[in-house]
Amino acid sequence: MKRRLSIAALLFATLGPIGILAFQSGGFQARVSQQYEYEMQDPVDDPADARQKAEFSFGRLRYRAGYGGGRFGGRRGSWGTDANRADRLFAIAMRRLTRVDTRSVEEIIDVDEGPMMDFPWLYGVEVGRWAVSPEQGKRIREFLDRGGFLMVDDFHGEAEWSNFMQGMRQIYPDREVVDIPDGDPIFHMISDLSDRVQIPGAQYVRSGVPYERYDGFPAHWRGIFDDKGRVVVAICHNVDLGDAWQYADEPRYPEKFAAQALRIGVSYVMYSMTH
Repeated sequence: MKRRLSIAALLFATLGPIGILAFQSGGFQARVSQQYEYEMQDPVDDPADARQKAEFSFGRLRYRAGYGGGRFGGRRGSWGTDANRADRLFAIAMRRLTRVDTRSVEEIIDVDEGPMMDFPWLYGVEVGRWAVSPEQGKRIREFLDRGGFLMVDDFHGEAEWSNFMQGMRQIYPDREVVDIPDGDPIFHMISDLSDRVQIPGAQYVRSGVPYERYDGFPAHWRGIFDDKGRVVVAICHNVDLGDAWQYADEPRYPEKFAAQALRIGVSYVMYSMTH
């Protein structure tokens, strides 16, 4: 109960009384960033300040699904998992934990035609199901080589890892995926994240099991570095930060997981904007 009240207070302070009413009850019907809403898992209505520009916007990558993924037209695409409630609660955390002028709503960046170069940070979810063409790989690589940052999350086990790496080879066939050292600045932007745990999805509430596949453990925090030693792709494998963001205001989901997931995401954003 205390946790629910604290989240409500945070929402009130951030959005104001009209904004929180819209967030909870769907009072605003005009959606400014949701042309792909039918592909989202958990869409919510826009808050009152949705049209206001800001320094930073949560950029969600809309990719094409391949292995075991949802398809466009008729059912949710894998890219839309946890969207867009997770995105909105993450934006609130950015406002709470940093001084970055953060927009309250996300932007959906289509892999083929979205304004990718206008956003410093992109989030890709369930990338164990993506399918990346050579043309798309070239476009994503250009985004990264020009200073962009890609965070990927919520894929589990060796089969999904293998499919993810097929896509990564279209982007960076010449770069190695490595474990990010605990001492890397990316884990020390807003707090010390050296002691990380496996962040589970919503299934943890029902089963108490922190992994989603029989071979989906332990958690891996990996990355791809550029020639200057900067992380350009942050890979969160065998964890589900998106669920932790989505259920950050759900009392049954453990606060310790939600808090760590939000701090990791915010740290990755701050790293992308300062390195």
